[in-house]
Amino acid sequence: MARRLVIATTNPHKVEEFRGLLAGLPFDLVSLTDVGVTANVEETGKTFAENAIIKAVAYAEATGLPTLADDSGLEIDAMGGAPGVYSARWAGPDVTYAARNRMLVDRLEDLPDERRGARYRCAIAVALPPPRGLLGVVEGTLEGRIAEAPAGHGGFGYDPIFLVPEDGRTVGQMSAEEKSRISHRARAARAARPLLERLASESQESQ
Repeated sequence: MARRLVIATTNPHKVEEFRGLLAGLPFDLVSLTDVGVTANVEETGKTFAENAIIKAVAYAEATGLPTLADDSGLEIDAMGGAPGVYSARWAGPDVTYAARNRMLVDRLEDLPDERRGARYRCAIAVALPPPRGLLGVVEGTLEGRIAEAPAGHGGFGYDPIFLVPEDGRTVGQMSAEEKSRISHRARAARAARPLLERLASESQESQ
């Protein structure tokens, strides 16, 4: 029987995404809802890695199960790395992503291409219940730039304004399959595989 691995989210779509990204590993991926955890962990970190660690460690302790947590967002060079860890809420709690995208495009409208650099960044932390705690943290990034106008209706969040120069399209113009090959979360998930393979090996040895 596959060992359960908690994905520190209540979003079933994110769990499904991780099932695709971590396919082939001997884990049964479950959400916080699946294991009956309703408490929210406050993300007080100043970096994506810190927030991922906070969530992974706290939920591993709360569930008594191995836990994977991620934190991700957009960094814009011309804004000093903002919105960064505040990507989901930098413009206010009730502002839609369409409105945030328009605000960012308007804010950068006078900048030439060479100053529109940006990146998506994702940190993934894996933790075990006490006393083991944090197993490791990894990151994945996707470099690009902010488009002059939104394009595409795929993906979510900032995807319609995140242009991948070597492709010539925004992430919002890509299919889900195309995005899953290059995304920051996919790259972080690939980097996390050795951690999870080691965890799976330890689990098998202890049986």
